[in-house]
Amino acid sequence: MILLKANRDVLLKPIQQIAGIVERRHTLPILSNILIQKKGSLISFIATDIEIQISAALTNETSTEETSLTVSARKFLEILRALPTNDELTLSIQANNRLVIQQGRSKFSLQTLSADEFPTILAQADARKHLKISERQLKGVINLTSFAMAQQDIRYYLNGMLFVFEPGLMQSVTTDGHRLAYAQCALASQSEQPEQNEEVNEVIIPRKAINELQKILEDTDNEIDVFVGANQVNFSFRNINIISKLIEGKFPDYQRVVPTKHSKHFIIDRELFAGALQRAAILTTDKFKGVRVILTTDQLRISSTNAEQEEAQEDLAVTYSGDPLDIGFNVQYLIDVLANIKVADIKLSLEDQNSSALISADAIEDYRYVVMPMRI
Repeated sequence: MILLKANRDVLLKPIQQIAGIVERRHTLPILSNILIQKKGSLISFIATDIEIQISAALTNETSTEETSLTVSARKFLEILRALPTNDELTLSIQANNRLVIQQGRSKFSLQTLSADEFPTILAQADARKHLKISERQLKGVINLTSFAMAQQDIRYYLNGMLFVFEPGLMQSVTTDGHRLAYAQCALASQSEQPEQNEEVNEVIIPRKAINELQKILEDTDNEIDVFVGANQVNFSFRNINIISKLIEGKFPDYQRVVPTKHSKHFIIDRELFAGALQRAAILTTDKFKGVRVILTTDQLRISSTNAEQEEAQEDLAVTYSGDPLDIGFNVQYLIDVLANIKVADIKLSLEDQNSSALISADAIEDYRYVVMPMRI
């Protein structure tokens, strides 16, 4: 039975989109596989780790038969990558339930497992909120904030991204306890489901789902339908559907963290600042990433030292006439934000050596990045 006849690149793209969540080691061997479903002219490819599910679909008129099977994600993807580009291939099932990939003189026969064992996640029928947002906007707020997510923190609610929904507006917030990133964007539309008793105004989406979205989203105005349920979120766009469980728990009150009364401000070229920090970081160590930021009249000095008494120092010209300040930061936290906000200039607001710094940019409305100081 022929499942699909298509250009190799046409088939490779959806497999690459879904294969990112497949773990190499699993207690359930079938989770190393992807599910292939054929219903009429539609063929779907599905991967899951039980927490997240990604599916991508192709249309193909080879036959109207219906079937489903699972095959090793790693082997399937590696074979497709190794085959010549822009050549047609055929995907078929043999009588012994082997999946056959054939292109020209190349032929691969892969073992399959029954689709009955594959644990698919069903989209909730009772979504409490339906949003529309463009791929460009969602990718933008994710890029501006995802780098500040915690990794494997015991405070599990920090291992993800908070989305806050307000009329016509969506806010994105992340923090790892040492820094916080905040961005927002307008929504194309937003609707509540009136039959639901409890409105959902904020959700925490797991880090892994955010990372997969970041890889798949494109810089286009294509609309995404977002369905938010009590414990699930569903992103539907192009031929792709991403379903993720939500993280339960109370996210910290981010509005209290953002400083509003800092008295020391200056604007600096982002690339110039990033370059100076990267050079100062060379003499820091993996255990101690501290750099000193010394602000005086019309000058910003960045310096670092290490256990061998080696020292890096760089002076940058800024427009500043306030009181001097000597403050320490984890240099990686500053480098991260400067690498992700693609603007010409950034604004740095400071108060004293014990207060968090605020980084913003006039070119990105309402963007905020807060970073705690460190003792040096």
